[in-house]
Amino acid sequence: MVVREDIGLGIAPIGWTNDDMPELGGDIPFEQCIDEMAEAKFEGCEVGNKFPRDPEVLRAALEPRGLQVASAWFSTFFTTKDPEETYTAFLKHRDFLHAMGAKVIVVSETGKSIQGEINTPLHSAKPIFSDMDWKKLVDGLHELGKLAAEKGMKIVFHHHMGTGVQTYEEIRKLMELTDPELVYLLVDTGHMVFAGGDPVELIKEFGPRIKHVHFKDLRKDVMERSFKDDLSFLNSVKLGVFTVPGDGTIDFVPIVKALDEIDYKGWIIVEAEQDPKLAPPLEYAIKARNYLSSVLGF
Repeated sequence: MVVREDIGLGIAPIGWTNDDMPELGGDIPFEQCIDEMAEAKFEGCEVGNKFPRDPEVLRAALEPRGLQVASAWFSTFFTTKDPEETYTAFLKHRDFLHAMGAKVIVVSETGKSIQGEINTPLHSAKPIFSDMDWKKLVDGLHELGKLAAEKGMKIVFHHHMGTGVQTYEEIRKLMELTDPELVYLLVDTGHMVFAGGDPVELIKEFGPRIKHVHFKDLRKDVMERSFKDDLSFLNSVKLGVFTVPGDGTIDFVPIVKALDEIDYKGWIIVEAEQDPKLAPPLEYAIKARNYLSSVLGF
């Protein structure tokens, strides 16, 4: 059974302010974001662009609110740039997260990605990696895994819509090509379902390598429109394709059961990028926390 001491419940700031689309929540200050995370009874968070990057300053803001840093996104560009650029940026990111007490580092390959291009169709223009792309990515991730291990940390790969590692088959290929002692997996429920896969099966197949989880729900009608009209990822988000657990089409009960069966230990992070004017962040954070309480039992 899922044990409270083994699971941290956190929430990502992207429901308040969207790093990829500054017009979504650009007027919401950092302090409001962390105040409302705490009010909704979450104990951890990931890090957004409005968060101070001085560990002492950030710690002074989070600790009185009972919040810890679970992780933060890191973009890799192994398929498109000199890997040394990514290694240099990663070291700075790693050291910041280590200073904040995080144990995992979320990484995603954004080379060739269309996720940030508002006019590029998400479905017909999806990037497909060549054999050379896969080799560059795998070699780069192995190096990041070694650099993370120097600080007793792990990298967790975030499969993502609009990237070269989006589908279940692409995730499986990445897991098969990478060293299980260096490269771990982040399971994102919303991205997996959007990509046509089953998060329960993903958890069952790659259980020992899953070290971080994002709980994200989907609005089925918006997802269907995204496919029908071949919308971009960002326009799908603006229309509300994602929402918090308990407000969409995904049943999280079997997902929690699958996590229980692999004896998952780590963070579960609520992540649902939406327009805060249409989905008030505190209201939706509380909705997510109440739903998770009913599903997890705490």
